[in-house]
Amino acid sequence: MKRALTIAGSDSGGGAGIQADLKTFAALGVFGMSAVTALTAQNTLGVQGVFEIPPEFVGAQIDSVVADLGFDAVKIGMIANEGIVEVVAAKIVEHRLAPVVLDPVMMAKGGDPLLRESARAALVRRLLPLAAVVTPNLPEAEVLCGFPIRSLADMRRAAREIFALGPRGVVVKGGHFVDPAASTDLFYDGEQYEELPAARVATRNSHGSGCTFASAIAAELALGRSTREAVRAAKSYISAVLAASVDLRLGGGGHGPMNHLALAELSKRR
Repeated sequence: MKRALTIAGSDSGGGAGIQADLKTFAALGVFGMSAVTALTAQNTLGVQGVFEIPPEFVGAQIDSVVADLGFDAVKIGMIANEGIVEVVAAKIVEHRLAPVVLDPVMMAKGGDPLLRESARAALVRRLLPLAAVVTPNLPEAEVLCGFPIRSLADMRRAAREIFALGPRGVVVKGGHFVDPAASTDLFYDGEQYEELPAARVATRNSHGSGCTFASAIAAELALGRSTREAVRAAKSYISAVLAASVDLRLGGGGHGPMNHLALAELSKRR
């Protein structure tokens, strides 16, 4: 069985973060392991609290997993602060962790900050050059490239600018565009662009979609897919779990979770 390590924050609500990553790995047939960077008190309504794990203990978790269980791919999500960025980058180099999928998590679905502003420069300087692929949504891409993104042409320009920062592949996610019919992501590998369209799913149950998409890419890379193949497969997976999302919200508020086991359920029905 192939193995994937997620280095990210924990979501007590179970829809995003480490919990979403491990569910995705399992759904795609990959053994999941984790190094927790932060604990959050969180539900569909938002983030009520964050406890950041000491950087040295984040590093100890990575050492433990790699020394005993090994790895076939790594996904990085919420990394909270500059100290954790530095430790994670150092461990990637020390243990030659690859391929790395970097989801540059800066805020939660409801707008709560999950990355200190002081850590953004460190993320760009230390982690982007180590990534096989980075998966920013539009607000995150705007922070990384430094200009507003309002069109597909802007997405292409942003992908080029982010690629120049060091990753070997970039997926600019277009889900924040207000298009009632479609959600189009853009993949760029330094040579070719590929648009990844999908029908927009009309749901408020999309909590953890970014974590899930990046984890699906990591799982597919662990299974031996090329980066382009992994991104395509992850796009199909995220579309399926969004369509099968679960409405667990009490009173109808907030952003509910997706159904990470949607593909397994469909296979059983067949």
